[in-house]
Amino acid sequence: MKKALKLFVLLVLAMIPILSACGSDQTGGETGGDSGDNSGDKYKIGILAPAVTHGWVAAVAYHAEARAKELSDEIDYQIQTSSNAQEMTAQLDDLMTWGADAIVAFPQWEGMEVPIQRALDEGIEVVNFDIVIDVDGVYRVAGDNYDMGVQGANYIVDKIGTEGNVVILEVPSAGSVSELRKQGFVETIEEIAPDMNLQTYATQFTREDGLKDFADILTSNDKIDAVYSMDDETSIGVLQAIREAGRTDIKVVTGGGGMQEYFNMMPENEDIWIQSALYSPAMVKDAVDVALKVLKGEEVEKETIIPTTIVDRENYQEFLDEGSPY
Repeated sequence: MKKALKLFVLLVLAMIPILSACGSDQTGGETGGDSGDNSGDKYKIGILAPAVTHGWVAAVAYHAEARAKELSDEIDYQIQTSSNAQEMTAQLDDLMTWGADAIVAFPQWEGMEVPIQRALDEGIEVVNFDIVIDVDGVYRVAGDNYDMGVQGANYIVDKIGTEGNVVILEVPSAGSVSELRKQGFVETIEEIAPDMNLQTYATQFTREDGLKDFADILTSNDKIDAVYSMDDETSIGVLQAIREAGRTDIKVVTGGGGMQEYFNMMPENEDIWIQSALYSPAMVKDAVDVALKVLKGEEVEKETIIPTTIVDRENYQEFLDEGSPY
């Protein structure tokens, strides 16, 4: 009996190194996505995005994860989506506990300054996507809202000339986004087409509001040559209102954002030039790249502004992506 017990103890002791080795080689699945072997030689990058409130926002998380997967040889990642500042703050804390080296954040709500500052104080690099917040030390990647307005003005003048009736659809609830786009448009029109007649109406970044509001606008305006709309979703509603009213006077409808459904409408409307100023959700890929470059010690500008790309029936095929949720 003693010999048997002694043999059992020896077998257990012999297995301890084997069990320890097995435990040290485990890989963990991360919330929202995991890039593979978390062996300690990869950078950890967390990505914070809002929950889906708009097709464009949904595409942000899609493109962020796509880029993270492409970089799977160099990074481990987690993606978290949230519905408000409190939830995003809790998720940021989770990423800090996870050991994130950098965080790419799309802080759509007010109140994110304090938690982001806390992450910076802990030595975590932070790259803000799109939104400007009052925190020193963050990097930022965004599109150029003012230039979207400039390009919209140039496009309309190119298609209808320097005189005509143009409706501007602003979105006051969008704050600086709408303000900058409108400013770029109006200032450019004043410079290149001072005789253009401009009328401004308020709407929202949804097709439902675009349809409802533009249907009312059509009843009070007998002649409209072009529509400066700031968003593809709004523009889809505008086009439906035009079609239902049987109007043939409108020659240009602009947009913004890079929506696949909107791209596919471009060649179907030969009588209207449908345009989108590509404020693409794919820009978030650049934000992930900036985070990795910073972690590698490469020289990176604090602010990266992505130039505006114009999409219409002549080049829309270059921007089609069957996998995009937007």
